[in-house]
Amino acid sequence: MRGNNMLGILFSNVHDEKIRELTEKRAMGSVPFGGRYRLIDFPLSNMVNSGINKVGVITKNNYQSLMDHLGSGKAWDLSRKREGLFILPPFGEESAVTNSRVEHLASISRFLGNSREDYVVLSDCDTVCNIDFSAVLAYHLEKEADITVVYRYGKIPVGLGDPSVYTIAPDGRVLDMLISPNMDGECNFGMSILIMRRDLLMRMVSDCVSRNLFNFKRDFLQRNLKDYRVYGYEFEGCARAICSMNSYFEANMSLMLPKIRGELFNPNRPIYTKVRDDMPARYGLGADVGNSIIADGCVIEGSVQNCVLFRGVKVEKGARLENCVIMQDSVVGANCRLSYVVVDKDVMIKEDRSLMGFQSYPVFISKGAVV
Repeated sequence: MRGNNMLGILFSNVHDEKIRELTEKRAMGSVPFGGRYRLIDFPLSNMVNSGINKVGVITKNNYQSLMDHLGSGKAWDLSRKREGLFILPPFGEESAVTNSRVEHLASISRFLGNSREDYVVLSDCDTVCNIDFSAVLAYHLEKEADITVVYRYGKIPVGLGDPSVYTIAPDGRVLDMLISPNMDGECNFGMSILIMRRDLLMRMVSDCVSRNLFNFKRDFLQRNLKDYRVYGYEFEGCARAICSMNSYFEANMSLMLPKIRGELFNPNRPIYTKVRDDMPARYGLGADVGNSIIADGCVIEGSVQNCVLFRGVKVEKGARLENCVIMQDSVVGANCRLSYVVVDKDVMIKEDRSLMGFQSYPVFISKGAVV
């Protein structure tokens, strides 16, 4: 049974270049976040919670980790005989255009053509938020829009890359669009989420390809502002753009705030992820833990303050961690001192090591390293 009339499309590799440290061996969508999640869990769960039961995930490279995480889509109730979750690997000749959404959409034209839904939701995986796409669709239909873009009002996050800034009329229509403007104050900047009709999307993509125009923001949106009814939907909830190692670190640290956790992990719109059954976290007699997020499977015998620990992390006796993000199955040896450190998966930090970064420049240890 069809949940509603929307099809979801996720770009899992767009923005990989923003956090090269974490995307060297994985796609942007499979970057770990918040103790047990991946970045793709948020837009994917938002789609499922909005009644979308057919989602295509566009991949480009380094998608083995992503496929392992998504599997058949069972965790998101997308393992179905009809519709469900579709992994869309690259198809066709390689192009010099890097991470072009237009090129990616052109490569899945058959998937779009075979779909029955009337509307398409396009989203990147670099923003952590909890948004109701059914409300965006209702706004789209109310305004009789051709394209509805989702934006936020505020200061553009540092390192966002090529942000889109919109001039919005009182009725919500987008009058003008600037790309990467030199702007210091508050403005309406895009979240790389839009809704439009499926047939219009296919027609506009075909038009761009036939004219050799592959820049999604400049050629697909900005060029067609006057020809189509483009409206903006303002998202007022909590959203964190992951556009640098510092923003990734700050987004994880912000989960210590009850208000942020309450908005991102709304029980009425839960965030789903791959299930990994493990024992509850175990605390030793000398353990000292405060204001931290500790996932299941952790063994803590040292001191952990203001940290995010993923599943299976081990902190040995005498170790002291402050303001750190330690990813899955990493081990921190006895008597270590870590402050403002981001540790990737399967890292071994031997005893008596001291690593210290700063809030604006955390130290990063790559996957599988031995320190």
